[in-house]
Amino acid sequence: MSDLQNQMKQAVADAAVQQFRDGMVVGLGSGSTAALMIKGLGERLAAGQLSDIVGVTTSFQGEVLAAELGIPLRSLNAVDRIDLAIDGADEVDPAFQLIKGGGACHVQEKLVAARADRFIVVVDSTKLVERLNLGFLLPVEVLPGAWVQISQQLKAMGGDAELRMATRKAGPVVTDQGNLVLDVRFEGGIADPASLEKEINNIPGVLENGLFVDLADEVLVGQIDGGVASARSLEKAS
Repeated sequence: MSDLQNQMKQAVADAAVQQFRDGMVVGLGSGSTAALMIKGLGERLAAGQLSDIVGVTTSFQGEVLAAELGIPLRSLNAVDRIDLAIDGADEVDPAFQLIKGGGACHVQEKLVAARADRFIVVVDSTKLVERLNLGFLLPVEVLPGAWVQISQQLKAMGGDAELRMATRKAGPVVTDQGNLVLDVRFEGGIADPASLEKEINNIPGVLENGLFVDLADEVLVGQIDGGVASARSLEKAS
């Protein structure tokens, strides 16, 4: 990852932390930009700049990081609301439709985003695309005993699916829920995310896919302008 990209990630993470207010129940996302946001939240809590914050994490990785920083945590079942959720994305299109799941956490991420009163997406400018799935594969979490069958059904829908394999470990990636991930490419990308999200989720054995449709309320983008990193709120296409 380039130094400029790191600067963009830090700028947008810093902007995201400014959205938190005392007394909030907050959804804490996954991935590299979200991790910077969680660190910033921990620093503000430690400095007394925020108080009475409760976090709901979207991954075991985020849970470990938040606990190390002393951020009070609860499970999704233990809260009756989420005021604000902040998370990254792997791709964002002009209508604020997303692909998430590069870290295989998209099931819990979608649960938290759907529960939140407000969902803010934080990305660097490299994640902005005109059409989803041209550059990033669509993750689909599946039951281990059904991945071959589901791959065949996705192929019949025009999707080329491959089982995600782990690095520094033999065998496939296993999610926090104990399932497998198929990464899927559709020829020409995804023209209708809303219809495809439902169609894939109707396949028996699919737990959830990485299309986040009509969930994002705001997209904060890290950018480099004149050699300086900054963050801006993206304007949604009408």
